[in-house]
Amino acid sequence: MNALSMGAALMLLAIPTHGTAACLDPGQEVGFDNEPECVQMEAITIFGTARTARDVAGGASVLTPKDLEEFETTDVARALRRVPGVSLQLEDGWALRPNISIRGTATERSSRITLMEDKVLIAPAPYAAPSAYYFPTFGRINAVEVLKGPASITQGPYTVGGAINLKSTPVPETNRGFMQGEFGSDSTWRVHGWYGGGTDNARFMIETHQWQSDGYQVIDRSNAKTGLDKKDYLAKLSFRSDPASRIYQQFDIKLQYSEEDSQQSYLGLSDRDFTIDGLRRYGASVDDEIHNEHDQVMLTWHLETQNGTALTVTAYNNNTKRAWYKTEGVDFDGSDDPQSFSRTSWSTIIAAINRGESLLELSANELQSIVDGADTAEGSIQLRNNAREYYSRGIQMVFDQTIQTGLTIHSLQAGLRYHEDEEDRLQRNDTYQQRAGHLVLNEVGLPGNAGNRIQGARAWAAYIYDRIEWNRWTLTPGLRYENIELKRVRYDTSSDKPSSRDPGNFRDSRTNKFDIWLPGLGALFEFNTSTRLIAGIHRGFATPSNATGVDPEESTNYELGVRYDRNRLGFEAMFFFNDYKNLVGVCTNSSGGNCDPGDAFNGGGVHIPGLELSFQTWFEAGEYWQIPVELVYTWMNAEFQSSFNSEFFGEVEKGDPVPYVPGQQLWASLGIQGGPWSFRVSGNYVISVCTRASCDEFEKTDSAMIFDLSAHYEINQDWELYSLVENLADEIYIAGREPYGARPNKPRTFMLGVKFAF
Repeated sequence: MNALSMGAALMLLAIPTHGTAACLDPGQEVGFDNEPECVQMEAITIFGTARTARDVAGGASVLTPKDLEEFETTDVARALRRVPGVSLQLEDGWALRPNISIRGTATERSSRITLMEDKVLIAPAPYAAPSAYYFPTFGRINAVEVLKGPASITQGPYTVGGAINLKSTPVPETNRGFMQGEFGSDSTWRVHGWYGGGTDNARFMIETHQWQSDGYQVIDRSNAKTGLDKKDYLAKLSFRSDPASRIYQQFDIKLQYSEEDSQQSYLGLSDRDFTIDGLRRYGASVDDEIHNEHDQVMLTWHLETQNGTALTVTAYNNNTKRAWYKTEGVDFDGSDDPQSFSRTSWSTIIAAINRGESLLELSANELQSIVDGADTAEGSIQLRNNAREYYSRGIQMVFDQTIQTGLTIHSLQAGLRYHEDEEDRLQRNDTYQQRAGHLVLNEVGLPGNAGNRIQGARAWAAYIYDRIEWNRWTLTPGLRYENIELKRVRYDTSSDKPSSRDPGNFRDSRTNKFDIWLPGLGALFEFNTSTRLIAGIHRGFATPSNATGVDPEESTNYELGVRYDRNRLGFEAMFFFNDYKNLVGVCTNSSGGNCDPGDAFNGGGVHIPGLELSFQTWFEAGEYWQIPVELVYTWMNAEFQSSFNSEFFGEVEKGDPVPYVPGQQLWASLGIQGGPWSFRVSGNYVISVCTRASCDEFEKTDSAMIFDLSAHYEINQDWELYSLVENLADEIYIAGREPYGARPNKPRTFMLGVKFAF
C-alpha cells in the first residue's frame, strides 16, 4: 500500500485542541464578562490553553452565538466586519465564495488564510488549490474564532495573516431542538433547524439549513433568476465516558453534506451602464450558473486525565465537486469550433468601453452594442464549464500537558498532521452566438478542451507551542514545521481527445518540495486585573505554487498592543507590521489579469503597517433599558517596495498600493434592549480600494456607508419574532471590478422571521 492509499484509509482525523472546552451552546447569551455555563466536550477551539480570546498572547477575536443572532447573520462578510484587521472583498452579495483577508493578505477566495470548520481545513484543496470555491453555509455556523499574530502558527499552513475557525452547532447537553424560518425580499426564504438528544454517555444531533432566493439582479431580455438554492445537512454522534472518571474519553462522529445551485456570473458592467442601473446584468451572462456539492466525514477521539494530560486525534475526509458554467469572452470573427476559439476577454472589452477606445478595429460604441445584445457571427461567444473535483483528507493529533514547577505553569501543546489533497480539472469550452439579443448554442466542445490538469499535495506538519505563565507574565514560544510536496500534471487540450490522460496526451509535469520552519514568540503582561500588554513576532508563510521561478510567500510579522476589560468596558488597540519578503499573486478566473489560471507571480517586498481598534460598552437607560455600543476600526497602508512589471500585478512602481487592501474601515453598532424587545443598528464604512497597483481611472471601487437594522421580540421563552433590514439606505456602489467589470453590492432587503426552541 503506497502512502497515498494508506493516507486515504486513515484520513479521518482533524486538527485538535486543548482539553475540555466550555461550550457556546445555540442561543446562549454571552456578555463581556460572562462565561458559558454549560460544558461542551467538543474540543474545537483554536485558542489553545487560553481561557478566552482576551487571554491569548496575540491578536484574537470571537463572535459568539449572541453576536451572530443580533442580525441573524447568514453572510460571513457581514459577520467579520466586526473583527478588527479582517477585510472583505464583496462579490455576490451573499458571500457564497467569500474573499477574506487578515491584516492585508490577498483576499482572492480567502486563499491566504488558514480556513477551518471545527478545526478541520475546509478549503477544497488547502495546499494544492486553496481558493475557497466551497465555503460552509454560514447560516448554520454557531460561533467564529479568529487568530492573528504568533499564536496562529499552531493553525497553519497559512500564517502570514492568521486563522479563522467556524464552529458548527454543538451537540446539546439536554434533549432539545430549535427551528427558524424567515422570508423576505426577492422571494428569499430560509429554514434552519436542529434537534439533539440521547443519554449521558451517548448523544446525537441532526441539523439542516435550506436557503433560496430569486436574486436581486435583472438580466437583459430574460426573467431568469440570479439568486441561489442551497441545501445543507449535518449529523453528529458523541460517545462519552463518565466525566468524573480518572481518564475521560470521548469519540465523536460528524457527517455533513451540502449542495448549491446559484446563478452567479463574473461578467459585470461598464461604468456608464452601472451608473444607469447597477443591478443590471448583460444578456450574455444568462446561462452563467454554478453547481457545488460537498461532503465531509470527521472522526475525533479525545482523551483527558485528571493530571492535565490530553490527547485529541481527528481524521477527516472532504470531497468537493464544482461545475461553474460562465461566459469567458468573444471571438469577433467567430470560431469554426470551440478548440480554435480566439478569445478576447470580457475584461478587455469592458476596459475599452470605459475608456472610449477601439479594440481590434471595433469602436467603443460597437463593443457596447455587443454587450447590449447585438447579433454576432456563429461561434463568437465562449462559455466555459469550469468543472473540477477536489478531495482533502488527513489525520491529525494534538497532545496537551500542563506542568507546574514552582510559580511557573507550562501549558505545553504539540501537534502533528499528515494531509493530502488534490484538484482535478477537466474543463470544457462551448461556443454561442447572439441572435435578437439571445444566446444561441453553436457547438458543444470536447471535455478537457479548456483545461485538463491534475494537481495535488502531500504535507507533513508539526508544531510545538508552550504557554508559560509566571507571575504577571505569559510567554508563548512556538515552532511550526511544514514539509510540502506539490505535483502538477497537464495534458494536451488541443488534441482530438483532450480529455484523454493516456501517455500520448501527456504535456508536462512538475514537482516542487519545500521544508519550512516557522518560529514565533508572543508575550502578555498583566499590568493589573483589567489591563494586558501584548507583543509578538513570528514568521509568516503561505503555501507556494508549482509555478517555475516563483518564490514562496514569506514575511516577518510584528505586533504590539494593549487590551483593557473591566466591568462594562472592553477596549483593545493593536499595532501590527507585516514585512513581506515576497508577496505572491496567484492567477484565477476571478482575479482577472493577463495570465493563465493557476500561474503564480512574484510581487517582491511589501510593507503593511496597520492599527486595529475595538471598543465595547453598555449603558443603562433607567431601570428598564440597556444600550450596548460597539466600535471596530482598522487602518492599513499596504505598499510595494520595488518596481516591476508582471502579467498578474501589471506595471508596479515602488510605493504603489497592494490591490484590494483597504486603507481604513469602520464598523459601529448601537442597540437598545429591555424586556422582550431588542433593537440594533449597525453602520459599516467601506472605503474605496485600488483593484490594480496602478490605481488608474476605472481601477478603483467606490466608498460607501452601509446601515443594517434588526428588531427582535420574545413572545415567551420558546418563541421569538424578528425583522431585518440590510442596506437600510439602499446604497448601490461598485463593490468590485475583477475580473470582468463593475459589480454591485446587495441592495436594500427586508426579512421577517420566527424562531422556536423546544
